[in-house]
Amino acid sequence: MKFIGEKSIEAVCTLSGLTQAAAGGGSVSFHGSVHKIRDMGDVAFIIVRIIDSTVQCVWSKDHPAFDIKDICEEACVAFTGNMRYEERAPHGFEVVLQSAEIISLPAAPMPVIINKGKIKATIETLLNYRPATLRAGEMRAKFRIQDGIVRGFRDFLHTQDFTEIHTPKLVAASAEGGANVFKMEYFGRKAFLAQSPQVYKQTMVGVFERVYEVGPVFRAEKHSTSRHLNEYTSLDFEMGYIKSFYDIMEMETGFLKYTFDLLRAEYSAEIEQLNIDVPVLDKIPCVTFKDAKEMVAEKYNRRIKDPNDLEPEEEQLIGRLFKENYDSDFVFVTHYPSKKRPFYAMDDPENTKVTLSFDLLFRGVEITTGGQRVHDYNAQVEKMIAKGLDPEDFTTYLMLHKYGIPPHGGLGIGLERLCMRLFNDDNIRHATLFPRDLSRLEP
Repeated sequence: MKFIGEKSIEAVCTLSGLTQAAAGGGSVSFHGSVHKIRDMGDVAFIIVRIIDSTVQCVWSKDHPAFDIKDICEEACVAFTGNMRYEERAPHGFEVVLQSAEIISLPAAPMPVIINKGKIKATIETLLNYRPATLRAGEMRAKFRIQDGIVRGFRDFLHTQDFTEIHTPKLVAASAEGGANVFKMEYFGRKAFLAQSPQVYKQTMVGVFERVYEVGPVFRAEKHSTSRHLNEYTSLDFEMGYIKSFYDIMEMETGFLKYTFDLLRAEYSAEIEQLNIDVPVLDKIPCVTFKDAKEMVAEKYNRRIKDPNDLEPEEEQLIGRLFKENYDSDFVFVTHYPSKKRPFYAMDDPENTKVTLSFDLLFRGVEITTGGQRVHDYNAQVEKMIAKGLDPEDFTTYLMLHKYGIPPHGGLGIGLERLCMRLFNDDNIRHATLFPRDLSRLEP
């Protein structure tokens, strides 16, 4: 009889662990993938990729712990060696190897060179060989930072008494309306992939008051742009007993400040590797939709073409204007026209042609949509009818209004878009692990 306990868990080797070992000297054992070999004859430098960084190791012909020809790039190896300080080495130390145990060997050479700085390849090549190209230092840094953003989202909201929820992605009705939904057959019934967790997070406001979710959402939009995906990760939250929709914007500002501080404190190596500018955030300027369009039209001598929505070029110019005038990478645009907002968006009681809703632009690209929701049952039914919807199709959704719900609101943040702008990428696919678009269903 064997019993498994916590002591069975083997600790992995991290950069901080090796750094501490270097301070104490002596030998160390660790495993990793061979990232690069620089064979200089009598001496070879082996760069080993560990869980959160790379480590420089030294093999010597005078003291052959193993035959250097037995290993190759991308081999998985367990090493033992002596630590020593070396100011010329990355991180200020290196490992003089004593032994190596080959765990596995690749069956073919890498299709793309990933160990000589920035990868020189087209985006199609980067995506076609994703299992290989994601191992590159630049890619690892991006997705560690993405991990930090999600971590910051969760950690901050927990400090604000939010509860994490997990909602269905197979649904019986579309929350957003419109035709941009993936239709499915579900045991003889019609079903859809969820466009957002909107219905469920509103429902859970009546249970926990403040809730959030990190999960995939699906949009069957037949577009092929540098800023759209058909599946992306949404950071959603919903909060009850709000006094105004500005409460939601203040909560998002708090999340961004907390997260950017976290990135600077604990992801500095990745920030340096990518050479990116993480905003220092205190307050975010706020402008109405109408004023934003007029300001851009006046400053850049641009005719307003669509009075009910922002064009991508307008978003870019709004971002540029607020960077120049207020030195802000972010701007909240509020009070969007009712015509362009969903049935659950609350109209402004002072002007029912606009809603108590907003978008957050980051460096000229919309990364967030949010606002206050309709919470009164009769008001919600009336708005559905006004938008040409049949309330009978939303019986389940309307239960939360029928049985009482406080004033509430929330938002959804596109994780990949946020990362795209943070990384200064020109295509959202660079900031997505495994993108799904019109032409890509693999890998």
